[in-house]
Amino acid sequence: MALASLAVLLAVAGYAVLCAVQPFAPCRKCTGMGVRLTRRQKVKVCRRCRGQRYRLRTGRRLLNTGRNIHHAGTRRSRHHDTDPEVTPWP
Repeated sequence: MALASLAVLLAVAGYAVLCAVQPFAPCRKCTGMGVRLTRRQKVKVCRRCRGQRYRLRTGRRLLNTGRNIHHAGTRRSRHHDTDPEVTPWP
């Protein structure tokens, strides 16, 4: 049981490092080409990556969302204010 838990923990940690180092991956729908061929051999821009050939990884998207939620939900600390004219009391 401990070995399985360690394996899962290492896999999650490895994916977190991968998301930090390489946040973008080739698009799976167009295989990183940016365009797709239709049935009638027409070339269309890939809808998933919008022709940019790369997509944001799921782990990086979760990290960015968590960071935005944390930033929106925290208050600025009084200790970090550098403006001497701003005081916390009137």
